[in-house]
Amino acid sequence: MFLKLAKSFSTKELVEKKEKKQGESAGAAEAKKTPIYLNVYDISPINKYLYWFGLGIYHSGIQVHGMEYGYGAHEYPTSGVFEVEPQNCPGFVFRRSMWLGTTEMSRLEFRVFLEDLAESYHGDTYHLIFKNCNHFTDDLCKRLTGKRIPRWVNRLAKLGSFCSCILPDSIKVNAVGDLTTQPPLSDGDEMEILASIEAESSVEELDHQLLTTPPNSEMTPPRVMTSEKDS
Repeated sequence: MFLKLAKSFSTKELVEKKEKKQGESAGAAEAKKTPIYLNVYDISPINKYLYWFGLGIYHSGIQVHGMEYGYGAHEYPTSGVFEVEPQNCPGFVFRRSMWLGTTEMSRLEFRVFLEDLAESYHGDTYHLIFKNCNHFTDDLCKRLTGKRIPRWVNRLAKLGSFCSCILPDSIKVNAVGDLTTQPPLSDGDEMEILASIEAESSVEELDHQLLTTPPNSEMTPPRVMTSEKDS
């Protein structure tokens, strides 16, 4: 009987040790996961009215490993992806932050991954409707978590894309092509698109400020992501 009791205690200790080890392994794996956040900014004061209708004009960035990453426009065929201090993107008013999930990538692994992704997001391919900062964060979120960002963040761009069929062909081509290879607009085209681009111009200028720091700003200026191919 003593022998059976001893075996019983021995088996119980082994089970407890195994459960403890599994718990420690699970805790270690959980500790390796890095949270991912979506930081959303207001581009226009009109957002305080549109927000409650699920609309608005927003800039967004992905926060991971202590930095925030976004995408902005410039006129060169190099990376338009930049990094800033979280929730402090120059030129915009921070609205809210949302938890998206986690990643098991280390800081170095994520850096290599992002530099590779940045090859698909050059500054001169930015477009307010077809390829903007929110398209970038949506793509990055899908690659990291398998999920998409909330639809309301980029809803106005999607609504605008439904109207693309009535725009002149030159505008639709310029949205995704190389601007230097497109034929010049005729006088008729210029008159036709003038009204369309006038409403966008003020917002697009704000997105062009993504890579600069406002005058007298104390915030750290954005740093453009570069890879060995760009240098």
